[in-house]
Amino acid sequence: MKKRGIQLTLQTSSLIVGFMVWVLLSSLMTYIKEDIALTSGQASIVTAVPVILGSLLRIPLGFYSDRFGARLIFSISFLILLFPVFFISTADSFIDLIIGGLFLGIGGATFSIGVTSLPKYYPKERHGFINGVYGVGNAGTAITTFGAPILASSIGWQGTVRLYLILLLAFIALIFVFGDRKEVKVKKSMVEQIQGVYKNATLWFLSLFYFITFGAFVAFTVFLPSFLVTYFGLDPVDAGLRTGFFIILATAMRPIGGFLADKFNAFIILMLVFCFVSLSGILLAFSPDIKWYTVGALSVAVSAGIGNGTIFKLVPLYFSNQAGVVNGIVSAMGGLGGFFPPLLLTAVNNMTGQYAIAFMLMSEFALVSFVIVAFMYYQEKLATMRNSKLN
Repeated sequence: MKKRGIQLTLQTSSLIVGFMVWVLLSSLMTYIKEDIALTSGQASIVTAVPVILGSLLRIPLGFYSDRFGARLIFSISFLILLFPVFFISTADSFIDLIIGGLFLGIGGATFSIGVTSLPKYYPKERHGFINGVYGVGNAGTAITTFGAPILASSIGWQGTVRLYLILLLAFIALIFVFGDRKEVKVKKSMVEQIQGVYKNATLWFLSLFYFITFGAFVAFTVFLPSFLVTYFGLDPVDAGLRTGFFIILATAMRPIGGFLADKFNAFIILMLVFCFVSLSGILLAFSPDIKWYTVGALSVAVSAGIGNGTIFKLVPLYFSNQAGVVNGIVSAMGGLGGFFPPLLLTAVNNMTGQYAIAFMLMSEFALVSFVIVAFMYYQEKLATMRNSKLN
């Protein structure tokens, strides 16, 4: 009992740090633009770039966490992060920010470490809640979004970035001391695990669902700070506070989603989630002022947060023998779901002068997901009825 509690606390805290580092550029973009000349398109690319590696690396990190344990993979990830964080603190051009931001994505990729490791310590009926608690590590994005602009206004954005070097070094030491050296490890090859799952439609349905729910969370996290300043005329600190509240609310909903999925049918919960995401997209598309936009954004926070927790109840339920690589694939798709919307929003605004079309696309994707979840729910019901008749 003591070991599992230590690992849950350590890995969740480590995820908080990883996510704090992951969103450094988007949180400080208003201040960075004062020193480095960037067009709105370049700024969107810089804020979106960390999502690329933060998504794609989730697949190997999930696999190697299963094979070598969370202690080693977290330690290596944080050691590597020291270099892009320092490099960004010395950046003076668009290319510097792109290079540093790409490798900053490792912070976001650490998500797949804990969702692979922590279920090993708990019974299946608690996996939804435990992965939901681990997902509270998303709060790291809120801490940086909320705190980094305040620090930057006092010590400059370069000094703020360098403070994260101290944080990373402290957690490397903590992981080395308290990480579990005897974690159960899986020895199957990555190719063997992928071959066992890639033809399974459930994998790709879950990936689509997480593409919508976690993608919405990431997209709003990286897009809101600049959007609220440029579109609604808020100052950077106010925009950071509002974005931080969005992140806190979405993060708080994640363990609730996992708990509900443990207690009730996860497909029914997901149907409700996608209904609300779809309605939220419509509201955002036609928001005339900051008040209605806030209502729409917070509605996304609640529904996406619950959806994030629910989906990672289903992953170990359907793929207990390939948890590492499947967690990596699903979480990678979620990360990629956050890469495209900021770029799409900027492109749509450049062409039309507003963002309505992009928000409507989010609504339509959620509606399609609702139909697929309903199909999966009734397929499960039919399978249960057949089994009961056979028995």
